[in-house]
Amino acid sequence: MANCENCAYYAYDDQWDCYVCDMNLDEDEMVRFLSGSDDNCPYFRLDDEYSIARKQ
Repeated sequence: MANCENCAYYAYDDQWDCYVCDMNLDEDEMVRFLSGSDDNCPYFRLDDEYSIARKQ
């Protein structure tokens, strides 16, 4: 189960003054995103700030 708050593509948009998904979603995917009915997002990528540091 994906949690948008932990996703690398979930970012704050200053213009809209809220968090949005930065992925280029089509119309159907955007409806599922906004309704919260898609628990298994195919684009979910864990936002791991330390992944690069571990590889060094």
